[in-house]
Amino acid sequence: MKQSLQLRTSQHLALTPQLQQSIRLLQLSTLELHQELEQILSDNPLLERLDDPLDHSVRLLADGAINNAPAQQEAPAAPGEGGEAEAFEAGGEEPSAVEADSDWGEGGPARTSDEGEDGRPQLEAGGPTLREHLSEQVHLTALSERDRALAELVIDALDDNGYLEEPLEDIAARLPEELEVDPDELRCALALVQSLDPAGVGARNASECLALQIRRLPRVPLVARRLALTIVEHHLAWFAQREFNKLKKALDCDDEDLREAQAVIRRCNPHPGAAFASPASDYVVPDVIVRRSKNGWTVSLNQEVMPRLRVNSLYASMLKQSKGEAGMASQLQEAKWLIKNMRQRFDTILRVSQAIVERQRNFFSHGAVAMRPLVLREIADTLGLHESTISRVTTQKFMLTPHGMFELKYFFGSHVATEAGGEASSTAIRALIAQLTGAEDPKNPLSDSKIAEMLGEQGMVVARRTVAKYREALKIPPVSLRKSL
Repeated sequence: MKQSLQLRTSQHLALTPQLQQSIRLLQLSTLELHQELEQILSDNPLLERLDDPLDHSVRLLADGAINNAPAQQEAPAAPGEGGEAEAFEAGGEEPSAVEADSDWGEGGPARTSDEGEDGRPQLEAGGPTLREHLSEQVHLTALSERDRALAELVIDALDDNGYLEEPLEDIAARLPEELEVDPDELRCALALVQSLDPAGVGARNASECLALQIRRLPRVPLVARRLALTIVEHHLAWFAQREFNKLKKALDCDDEDLREAQAVIRRCNPHPGAAFASPASDYVVPDVIVRRSKNGWTVSLNQEVMPRLRVNSLYASMLKQSKGEAGMASQLQEAKWLIKNMRQRFDTILRVSQAIVERQRNFFSHGAVAMRPLVLREIADTLGLHESTISRVTTQKFMLTPHGMFELKYFFGSHVATEAGGEASSTAIRALIAQLTGAEDPKNPLSDSKIAEMLGEQGMVVARRTVAKYREALKIPPVSLRKSL
């Protein structure tokens, strides 16, 4: 066989750097997108951002006061003559220069108001923590330095809910032997902490926490208080499982007495220290907004999350004049790619959102009970995109509707057959289950079988185990835990 060289042409798919960037930007959430953009802006001097992402943030002055002055924005430089210096934006129109308010210029009049000495509002100080609240009370008591130090030691061992999970013996074992701390001293310190506000703090379990609070509740009848203490100290598991028949037999009481004791226990807080916690709030910014108009439901992009980008005209004109810097030429091309991919990202999100709203119009008009079945392939076939693209678009992208904020994936769901031969969305069935359990008789709650039977009467064929799965997804307790006196 003779060897030879031959030329052949063929076609194959390749992921270009531009396509890879487009896919990566499409699957990022709004927060991740802005973080990625800030990194790109710091690496590429030819790319600049026209909007300020911190424009609506609180700005502080040197003295800690809030700065109410608007951020000074520079007028964008005029684009050069060449194509490389042309301005590109990812959203909106070309911004105009923002004129500085004369009241805020140098030598301008200072604002005066009743809010403070200089008229500037101050930030609200954070509330005290549980440890600070308890320590302040300890310092107000007439204790010796040793007793006060032991009480502080017990306070430091409390968790965020106010419970003492570590045994006193372990706390005593951690102390140096030369201090000669007796376990009885720690018990006295714990008793002192348990007498502080809020009631129930320093308890070692839920039973002790509720008992501490019941003993300090005002205006409670003696019989109801005694019965409530007996329940939380000896029969708390039965009370949690709503075994009312067993409780009445063990306590030798009737429904009225047990109902009064139940009302006393419900006045207690099983997490007394949680009120002093400062949980961080999670904010979700919508990518698209749905509004009702004369022609129906309209979808629009949220302009607040759309960055405004362009190529720096100064650097672009310098690059055109130099005609030789390969590194800056590649950065110019990367900047143009990013702006184009950013536009394509928001256009794709808008198209997918419009297709979702078109198919789920009944949801926007009547709520979750009118949700229809929808799968990714249906949207993909309509828009001529791949299912993986629809999956990337609907992940961590949020839609603001008159019914609340929803992730785009919320509008997709499996279908359940109906007796008429149609299909019902699993989201609609979950909404119906929530309605049925919310309107049930607390003394005779609906079982999963009964809910499945009631759904069958409405033409939805749902098995009992499916109802149980949807009920657990909605975090609705089983029938035994929903029963009340």
